[in-house]
Amino acid sequence: MPLDPPLAFPSVAPGDPVVLSASTFVTFLRCPEQALGRLRGMFPAESRPAFAGKLAHRVFARHLASGPIPEGALAAACREEIGAGLNPALADLRLRPRQLEGVIEEVAVLYRRFCRLGLEGFAGAEVMLEAVPAEGVTLRGKVDAIFDEKEAGTRLTDWKTGSLGDPLPQLSFYALLFALERADLPGRVEAVSLASGERVEEVPTRSGVQATAEAAAAAVSHLRRALAANLHLERSAGPWCRWCPLLDECEEGRAATALLDS
Repeated sequence: MPLDPPLAFPSVAPGDPVVLSASTFVTFLRCPEQALGRLRGMFPAESRPAFAGKLAHRVFARHLASGPIPEGALAAACREEIGAGLNPALADLRLRPRQLEGVIEEVAVLYRRFCRLGLEGFAGAEVMLEAVPAEGVTLRGKVDAIFDEKEAGTRLTDWKTGSLGDPLPQLSFYALLFALERADLPGRVEAVSLASGERVEEVPTRSGVQATAEAAAAAVSHLRRALAANLHLERSAGPWCRWCPLLDECEEGRAATALLDS
């Protein structure tokens, strides 16, 4: 059912234009300072797991757009997808040919599992959702796949190539984007790990989406104030510190990674 009245986005602090992506929103909830770094143009260095995940998602999207990829053609398809948009990431990694073959084999395992998923009702892959709920504020996220289910409504699906962790903040942000862009609630949001088999799903509610809107507005306000006054925000250490571009200057992050590596 369409939202009536439409969802209200809370007021935010004035400031320069801000783009809050799903990944930046999730990062803010974990470590506000790391999210601030992203808005300042500081992104994690390319990693092998991240590259394998990007390649796997390109293969999934290729399957949905053009049909199943024969087993013997998968390596060539992977190389075509790398050439079509992942060459800069591959160059950053400086993988040797044998190492690249290992990545392609990892993607092949994930793809075989992907092929066992039910795809009935598929309506779109890598769907960009975007909304401008306040002046100079853009909320943006790319959903791996959208399905139309006759009775349950629209399902937003996020495929993970590693463990799930806590996917609900990201799924809630996708539900918010859908509600703002289409003036409706999705019927279901879900995250599925093709690495572990884990699955988490949720039926969005108006109150839950409104709470996410309030969290997103608060994030925008904090980030805008910090950018305007050249301030730092709270730092919170955890596994996400391993690839953080601020690690060299973050005592909390260095302590966390040292503990994880011990």
